[in-house]
Amino acid sequence: MAVRKIKPVTPGQRHKIVSARETITATEPEKSLLMPLRKKGGRNSSGRMTIRYVGGGHKRRYRKIDFLRNKDGVKATVKTIEYDPNRSARIALLYYEDGEKRYILAPQGLKVGETVVSGPGVAPEIGNSLPLQEIPLGTIIHNIEIKPGKGGAIARSAGSYAQIVAREKKYVTIKLPSGETRLILTKCRATIGTVSNPDHSLEISGKAGRSRWKGRRPRTRGVAMNPVDHPMGGGEGRASGGHPRSRTGLPAKGYQTRRQKKYSGRYIIERRKK
Repeated sequence: MAVRKIKPVTPGQRHKIVSARETITATEPEKSLLMPLRKKGGRNSSGRMTIRYVGGGHKRRYRKIDFLRNKDGVKATVKTIEYDPNRSARIALLYYEDGEKRYILAPQGLKVGETVVSGPGVAPEIGNSLPLQEIPLGTIIHNIEIKPGKGGAIARSAGSYAQIVAREKKYVTIKLPSGETRLILTKCRATIGTVSNPDHSLEISGKAGRSRWKGRRPRTRGVAMNPVDHPMGGGEGRASGGHPRSRTGLPAKGYQTRRQKKYSGRYIIERRKK
């Protein structure tokens, strides 16, 4: 998949770079797999704003994605590759042999007409989902479960993946692109391949309006605020603001916020690279 640079006929398109969308084969989603997606604009149940810089955005409908892949032994044919406004990756519509339809995260290289299957004993081919204990070492995987039967939670965004590097007793060691190495139970499932749309990180919106379409409002810098509003605010002239920190005073830029006694810390062999 490649990116496409827009011809600069307007100021908003001068620096705009978008994905080519050459792999997308359908323009309308499957109606039976749609759900309403209600906007909250950063407000809680009492109407008070609790999240800043959120609001507006284009109306969306949620696509129900099958992160579990628990329809074992039933072959499914890839009907379409579609755009999903709720995520950076592409999604694939599957037609199962028994007539059921499901959306899954589309792996890179999966094409319309191909067959995928999930469950123990299936071949480790692109798009197939199987337990980690049956996947060969060195295989590239995505949509990885942390707890058996809970559904994929790791490596779900565009272009992300992990690699199986070791297997010992009831744990598998996987390496993430961030550099983190961690243990996961062999009973957990994963899907073979890399998540589609790897060039998503190369896209450039070109104008502020595209952020508003996504529901993102302008973000005010802390150094531009008053001291009453932010720890980095105030000062005569253009002051630097001192040590970088959040609005609540939590240090940033390298300060570790992860709890030292978090339950899952024992499964992390090597921390991600800073």
